[in-house]
Amino acid sequence: MAAIYLIRHGQASFGSADYDQLSNKGRQQSVLLGQFWRANVVPNKFYCGDLVRHNQTLKCFTEGYQEDKTSMIIHSGFNEFDHVDILNNYNEQWTDLVKMSEAIKPLKDLNKTFQKEFSLALNRWVSGDKDHQYKETWSQFKTRCIRALQDVIAQELAINCMFSSDSTETSKAEDILVFTSAGTISVIVQYILNLSDKHALQINQQLRNTSVTKLLFSENMSSSENRLSVDYLNNYSHLEQAGDHWVTFR
Repeated sequence: MAAIYLIRHGQASFGSADYDQLSNKGRQQSVLLGQFWRANVVPNKFYCGDLVRHNQTLKCFTEGYQEDKTSMIIHSGFNEFDHVDILNNYNEQWTDLVKMSEAIKPLKDLNKTFQKEFSLALNRWVSGDKDHQYKETWSQFKTRCIRALQDVIAQELAINCMFSSDSTETSKAEDILVFTSAGTISVIVQYILNLSDKHALQINQQLRNTSVTKLLFSENMSSSENRLSVDYLNNYSHLEQAGDHWVTFR
């Protein structure tokens, strides 16, 4: 039985000119996760989406873990959905995220206001009614993320098969860390548990920055299929131990 740990990136820079950068808090959240991981399993391999915030989270994790990374593979299939495209199609005045932030900043509750509007924008995208307007549809996004997961499993099962007859099995990848985003994690969990789109969106809203979701997989030799399950979801105990102020949603 092998494990895949899906790690959401640290807090990004919402409201800045470039969202795809970790904030100072996001960097420290990632260091805290690395420090916490010293008492956890030793990772055999790292996968990472190709967004800047994914790579920065991995880099800061490694700083806290105080060990050199083993093999690291970039896989764009683990990238997040294009929230800028989704917001722009919902409200054409929100092409510029900085201007969007300035527009809603005077409102009484900035976070609640944004969450409400973003939820409406996501629901519009997920409905499929306006698929022709988006660079990537909800259906295409789910397919991409699930295919990325299947790619990892296929590669690791092939490695395990290669070393199954070898007395030295230290090269087998059994604990894999994937640095990715909330939307990606949500649809992967949806796929495994056969959940509705509504439930996938609810999961997406609850995932904390640098939270960990653990998957288990193994090869079912009797049917030549892979067994895949969710062991736990949205674990952010490393942040709770450091203090509640480290726990963030975005």
